[in-house]
Amino acid sequence: MKILIKNGLIIDPATNLEQVLDIFIEDTKILKISKNIDRPADLLIDAKDKIIMPGIIDMHVHLREPGREDKETILTGTLAASRGGVTGLLAMPNTTPPIDSAKNIKLLSGIIKKSAIVDVYIAGTITLGRMGKNLSDIKALRKAGAIAISDDGSSVDDAKLMLKALIQSKKEKMLVISHCEDRSLSKNGVVNLGFTSTRLGLRGVSNESEYRRVERDIKLAEKAASSIHIAHVSCRESVDIIRKAKKRGVKVTAETAPHYFSLSEEDVLDYNTNMKVNPPLRSKDDVIAIKEALKDGTIDVIASDHAPHTENEKDIEFEFAETGTIGLETELAVSITELVLSGILNWSELVKKISYNPARILGIDKGRLKPGHSADLIIVSPYKEWVVRKEDFLSKSKNSAFLGRSLKGAVEYTIYNGKIVYSIEKHKTLFQG
Repeated sequence: MKILIKNGLIIDPATNLEQVLDIFIEDTKILKISKNIDRPADLLIDAKDKIIMPGIIDMHVHLREPGREDKETILTGTLAASRGGVTGLLAMPNTTPPIDSAKNIKLLSGIIKKSAIVDVYIAGTITLGRMGKNLSDIKALRKAGAIAISDDGSSVDDAKLMLKALIQSKKEKMLVISHCEDRSLSKNGVVNLGFTSTRLGLRGVSNESEYRRVERDIKLAEKAASSIHIAHVSCRESVDIIRKAKKRGVKVTAETAPHYFSLSEEDVLDYNTNMKVNPPLRSKDDVIAIKEALKDGTIDVIASDHAPHTENEKDIEFEFAETGTIGLETELAVSITELVLSGILNWSELVKKISYNPARILGIDKGRLKPGHSADLIIVSPYKEWVVRKEDFLSKSKNSAFLGRSLKGAVEYTIYNGKIVYSIEKHKTLFQG
């Protein structure tokens, strides 16, 4: 199929491109980017006053399949991704069974091949069963197709085991993604420790439970001379530790999620369980620190931490509700609304954090627009305002922390591998041969 996109503002930080140009796509590839392209095409898209950017690479997504298909599947998760402008995502391994062996990677790979409508990359577990006792066979995971390892949802408490994982992952050129939570300090808390926990009479989770583990894992990576990626950073102290580590040359990268720079502990005061996330929503001071870290480059990546749950797992007492919010369909709009339109990031900086940096950190050749490269891109209406509504979600679960919020920035088209997989006009995924 030949697609000609005219008059769009192309933003590609990988090539320092920010210019109104045309793009010509033929079959799966970008064939040409220039002014005034005049070629016959099967589809002509006028992108005047729109932004064209590389498809989002979301490096932190829970797709739940295999095992919890009542929450999400590879199909529904990638449908949601297409609506949000995500053309590639990293699936976390806390499934049932967990992705801790070559056998389970083969199982997941088969489902992906059959169901996914965008790229799904696989993370294997650091430890067998995510139990924190014995290392997974990292070499076998890599050989079977995993590109990263993580026990996300749990932290590896044994420091010697974590050091061993970092050393082995370095040999296998595997990224280690660390969920930083010391449960001896978080102690099954459900909200941020402080004003909110006192006001609601709920158990609190201290910043210390996160930043002490961030500090430990960065020191272990430094000792192993390996890289490490810190997941879902939420508090000022973690930011300070990461910033100092980068300055002394540690190969550490970090991500945060949109709810950590747009919501605070005060949003939990009405006991809305969609606001129950892990780590919890923090203080307004922490929110400011996360924004500062995004601006100065301490935090490299924005990822959704898309965590679907069924209604009966969320619509119960706050203390017993599952933690997590869906985010694939809102991460770009929240980022535009909270970061770009407020002047914290410019467009190129946002694209870098949501597309180019995650691709670079994961070691995949994505997140850029260049002739000869795969045609994975999105067309965005930057100021289009829309309200987050449960009935519009393509995700199987509806537990969004942003329900009812008005956001700006809407994906008009998602093009993956040269095919239109989402169009706002039809509000559904299109399967084109």
